[in-house]
Amino acid sequence: MTQSYITEPVTTELGAKANRHLWGHFARHGEGITPPIITRGEGVRIWDDKGRSYIDGLSGLFVVQVGHGRRELAEAAAKQAETLSFFPLWSYATPPAIELAERIANYAPGDLNRVFFTTGGGEAVESAWKLAKQYFKLTGKPGKHKVVSRAIAYHGTPQGALAITGIPAFKAPFEPLTPGGFRAPNTNFYRAPELYAHDAKAFGQYCADRIAEAIEFEGPDTVAAVFLEPVQNAGGCFPPPPGYFERVREICDEYDVLLVSDEVICAYGRIGSMFACDDFGYVPDIITSAKGLTSGYSPLGAMIASDRLFEPFNDGKTTFGHGYTFGGHPVSAAVALANLDIFEREGLNDHVKENAPAFRATLEKLYDLPIVGDVRGEGFFYGIELVKDKATKETFDDDESERLLRGFLTPALWEAGLYCRADDRGDPVVQLAPPLVSGQAEFDAIYEILHGVLSEAGRRL
Repeated sequence: MTQSYITEPVTTELGAKANRHLWGHFARHGEGITPPIITRGEGVRIWDDKGRSYIDGLSGLFVVQVGHGRRELAEAAAKQAETLSFFPLWSYATPPAIELAERIANYAPGDLNRVFFTTGGGEAVESAWKLAKQYFKLTGKPGKHKVVSRAIAYHGTPQGALAITGIPAFKAPFEPLTPGGFRAPNTNFYRAPELYAHDAKAFGQYCADRIAEAIEFEGPDTVAAVFLEPVQNAGGCFPPPPGYFERVREICDEYDVLLVSDEVICAYGRIGSMFACDDFGYVPDIITSAKGLTSGYSPLGAMIASDRLFEPFNDGKTTFGHGYTFGGHPVSAAVALANLDIFEREGLNDHVKENAPAFRATLEKLYDLPIVGDVRGEGFFYGIELVKDKATKETFDDDESERLLRGFLTPALWEAGLYCRADDRGDPVVQLAPPLVSGQAEFDAIYEILHGVLSEAGRRL
């Protein structure tokens, strides 16, 4: 990931302190690299310590659904902190956590009525794998512990979540990993095998059947779960082909394998519904979520499980021996409730559904550039794949990608006034996920900046 790689002189006292003491996440350090310092946000814009403003084209990190500077969310946090600043959910409960659990369960599909709170997305994924393992031990199938996920997929950084992640370069520094993670193909239709290059539904069937193949190869009595994002993030926003999730659901039912919908990015309006599995017509056994639940105004994640998975724990004596000190923090839960109030009052999900076609159409105008190979995504979540040769879909080698993304695109987009992500976890892409309050004015501004910078990138090639 490359969004924080910008080299500029240290001109402030804060910059000097950052260089001396701050250890950034997924960030490079030294050699003159100073992180941009973001001081405030309002609506769809952010400002740095030099007073310059930028379009937040990534909602922070797929997080700030309702936009920056919402006073009522800050007030909800302050009000709750005055009443009860903290208490754990370890055999106790708090009113905000109870109310939020009920509300989330009411949004969730099927019988997903049990909400286990965490502080973030990686913890929600970790919780889901641990629940799957213990559930099968309690129900007489102790050998079922493995997980199938997709190539290039990102599911988090904790040791278990990292084993589910399908990006080799992210995992290599921390090996040996938690055993049990296995891979199936992702749904990148732009680079589908020639046999399926003109038939998205057949490609979806092919990808889903590879999951069945992986389960068969590992042994159905050893596989506990399949973890899939509704729209895969890493690699640049791969939507599911028609019929894909319907087939995956059939496969999971056939082999008694849990289907986990990892919606840490896609939930809470990013695709157009509270949960993106509703957008694509499937009911999972578990949903993992975080980010947009509070719009980032306070940390919170949630694993939502079906009544069936909770049943073995509902006997008065069996414990899910897992938890987090700050999971379901009362202040965060109060903020989430206020955030969901905004969703309902302002009709943000409907706003995304109504405006998503315009967002797509605006970005698709970038196809007139030779460097743009594919524009893909759903809702307010898009990736633009960059290529060396449009006719052959030839991509860049590692050195070329380094120069293109880190050497030029990231600083050029920032200088032009757009915060987004230039990413090379798969083929080189630019990713966009603006706040859900965005409209055509923001789409046009994003397009103008992208068109100018990508045109220059193409000339430099």
